[in-house]
Amino acid sequence: MKKTVFLFFLLSGVFFYAQNQRFTYEYKYSIDSTAKDKPETEMMLLHISSKGSKFYSKDYFESDSLMRESFKQQAKGGNTDINLSGIKFKGKVRYSIEKAYPDYSVNFFTTLASDEYMVEDSRTQNWKILSEKEKTGNFMTQKATCDFAGRKWTAWFTTDLPIPDGPYKFHGLPGLIVKIEDASHTHSFELKGIKKLPDTYDWKSTKDKERYNPLISINETKYKKVYKDFLKDPMKSERQMMAQGVIMEVRDNSGKIVDPEKSRRDQEKRMKDNIKRQNNILEFDLLQ
Repeated sequence: MKKTVFLFFLLSGVFFYAQNQRFTYEYKYSIDSTAKDKPETEMMLLHISSKGSKFYSKDYFESDSLMRESFKQQAKGGNTDINLSGIKFKGKVRYSIEKAYPDYSVNFFTTLASDEYMVEDSRTQNWKILSEKEKTGNFMTQKATCDFAGRKWTAWFTTDLPIPDGPYKFHGLPGLIVKIEDASHTHSFELKGIKKLPDTYDWKSTKDKERYNPLISINETKYKKVYKDFLKDPMKSERQMMAQGVIMEVRDNSGKIVDPEKSRRDQEKRMKDNIKRQNNILEFDLLQ
């Protein structure tokens, strides 16, 4: 009976307080364990509606939207030589996360090489709510801890906003997560702003957006294997495309066509070097 009442409280809180709200979080992270003293920062957006929530990078979303619009306009004009050189890509966090209400099913959208994945994450977050309280930003918050994705997390949530959601995949507390940080102090999210979205805001799932290649749907267990395979051979999908006769034309800053084989080698080196530096990713258990 108590559990039913508590669930009703949480859901009614979402519907009453979270009608088309945008919560801005500052994400500080060090995915390179050798550069923990130089964390990177990215502003992340959590959009909440009665249907569910979306979490993504503000900068990357804006760059991706510009690219898609430019591609659409050039293709509409009959241009087969698509030029995206005028678009400056921003944002390093390339994933997005959706939680569908009322069951809080979590879908993680990400891209590995040229393949886009939707990962259904059914892992639970077993929170331990503690009595400790403190002022975090403009809110009185309460402490909670849990183990998730290979890390120990400490969260501070507020019942002033009775929304059982939060940044990234985190959810399930009796209030919005205002701040959360892992025990190594290399990944943290902190609420920095709240804005009401227009009543016309329409929550649509990322899985329904237009795309040029099919979306690959897998569960968390299968994704872990796919991710490890990608780390071993990050250019596998590109080689498969080339074997099928797909021609990828690359131009340098001056507009000159770059030798495709040289471009492939350079890209492979960049990807492998980048992978070596990503030894402290948020979901640390993917590396174990």
